[in-house]
Amino acid sequence: MKFQEFEYISGHDPLFTHQYSHAWFDFRQKRDAYADYFANSVTATEAHKRFCISLRDEFPDYSAHLWGITSSDSAAGYQAWGGPPRMGRLDGSVVPCAAGGSLPFLQEDCMLVLRTIRECYPKAWGRYGFVDAFNPLTGWYNPDVLGIDLGITMLMAENARSGFVWDTFMKNKDAGRAMEKAGFK
Repeated sequence: MKFQEFEYISGHDPLFTHQYSHAWFDFRQKRDAYADYFANSVTATEAHKRFCISLRDEFPDYSAHLWGITSSDSAAGYQAWGGPPRMGRLDGSVVPCAAGGSLPFLQEDCMLVLRTIRECYPKAWGRYGFVDAFNPLTGWYNPDVLGIDLGITMLMAENARSGFVWDTFMKNKDAGRAMEKAGFK
């Protein structure tokens, strides 16, 4: 995949595909015969951020302080959306777990987004955390809080903060053996 100056391995898929594989397995300083997948996810996240910002003419709320699209609910129902390249019927919605699940990859950039959402869009934060999605252009806020989205945000926040989830999971000998068998060094 290539977007602007960024080249990385990906399919035509939402950003979450670069997050969930990293939630438990620690790919830092490891690679197989093909790639360094942690570095690849860093690049994919940067490309996604820049992609969102490139849509600013269409969605003026998108900026370095507010970006992030991945599969989620929308005012029109569930959407498998994202980019680059443009995927689905984008409508200006923001999905907090796009930045939350990417914290280990671009910690400062993602924290800026999460703080912006928390401080400037108070309806996007509820009893259990961030809503699944919201649209700053239309004022729509999803009434739902989805565990899978909060889960990736919490796991990746702890991985960015301390590496605890990675360290604990990778102590399992089967996890290490699996990575070895898959060719990771």
